[in-house]
Amino acid sequence: MPHDVTDLALADEGRLRIEWADRHMPVLRDIRARFEKERPLAGLRVAACLHVTTETANLMRALQAGGADVTLCASNPLSTQDDTAAALVRHYGIDTFARRGVDTTGYYTHLEAALDTRPNVTMDDGCDLVTLLHTKRREQLAEVRAGVIRLRQMEREGALAYPIIAVNDTPTKHLFDNRYGTGQSTIDGILRATNLLLAGTTFVVAGFGYCGRGLAMRARGMGAKVVVTEVDPVRALEAAMEGYRVAPMAEAARQADVIVSVTGDRDVLRREHFAVMKDGVVLANSGHFDVEIDKDALRELATSVVRVRENVEEFTLEDGRRLNLIAEGRLVNLGAAEGHPAAVMDMSFADQALSLEWLARQEGLEVRVHDVPAEIDAEVARVKLATMEIAIDTLTKAQESYLHSWTEGT
Repeated sequence: MPHDVTDLALADEGRLRIEWADRHMPVLRDIRARFEKERPLAGLRVAACLHVTTETANLMRALQAGGADVTLCASNPLSTQDDTAAALVRHYGIDTFARRGVDTTGYYTHLEAALDTRPNVTMDDGCDLVTLLHTKRREQLAEVRAGVIRLRQMEREGALAYPIIAVNDTPTKHLFDNRYGTGQSTIDGILRATNLLLAGTTFVVAGFGYCGRGLAMRARGMGAKVVVTEVDPVRALEAAMEGYRVAPMAEAARQADVIVSVTGDRDVLRREHFAVMKDGVVLANSGHFDVEIDKDALRELATSVVRVRENVEEFTLEDGRRLNLIAEGRLVNLGAAEGHPAAVMDMSFADQALSLEWLARQEGLEVRVHDVPAEIDAEVARVKLATMEIAIDTLTKAQESYLHSWTEGT
């Protein structure tokens, strides 16, 4: 079967870890069991460009159980777990093109291999696959998408060639995956890479979206003094009212022991910021692409670059200050750790699996960015609560009537 992975001998180890994650993904496991019986995805050819982790492997298993012909490639060169990729090929029969640390040429070769299957559905985390389709290939497809900044801009500019489902924007994804997943896994990556004690440090979070909120919350919970930088006045105000100090990066960079960028934009940490940072500062990125930290400027300023730990590069500047970059400025939670916990990815991947099932039933879907149907989001939340043995109230008929009436008295 077609594949390009680092070492198939790692497959048994990968299978054990995939099965471990599966135990903590009860919602997706229930979906897989139903898909095996109903086969709602039969006839679909799916090309998925995602982080190749144990959690992603269980999503691929669910799609395969539903009858889809699945091909997987990696959405980030440092996020691939080589044992997981090997297990997908050997034990689950899924065409996989992913190697940890692959160079740019190999990365795009893998994307091309996924598109060579002539999929009629794509799944993409980061938009590289979609961009390649729009610039080099123009097949009519549909897309289940985990991040949508680029795609909404493409929609505004009339550049979209096929309909998109924006899974990233649904509440059971962004409220939980972004906040609790990114919050915990980013800290996990930093600690694995550096073995720092966060208590008492000045911890700067660049960006106070859902990911930034989760990260700030977790850093404060570990005893760090958290400073937030923002460009959005509403988010900055929210951070201030949550009790965080809010400051421009030019000021925060002078005091920081750790700086993490999680904005989704480029050049958040730049030359002028490097010039004022303290000796020993730790720099990390938890946004999707490795453009948030200006690595070119950092290299130009450095007189030497030494890999002092497995995932830490020490940049020594002319004045002797040392700036430490984690995971080459790529996603720190996947470059230096294992990404989000399986329990939170359970909801995100359940959203994707059910969205794909919904998509398979549609005909003539309008070419634009679509939200996940509200009933899918509610169903994922209900099942997740049930797996956690949490019960909630239901509305009485009188309450239901009151909420939908404008004539009933108060």
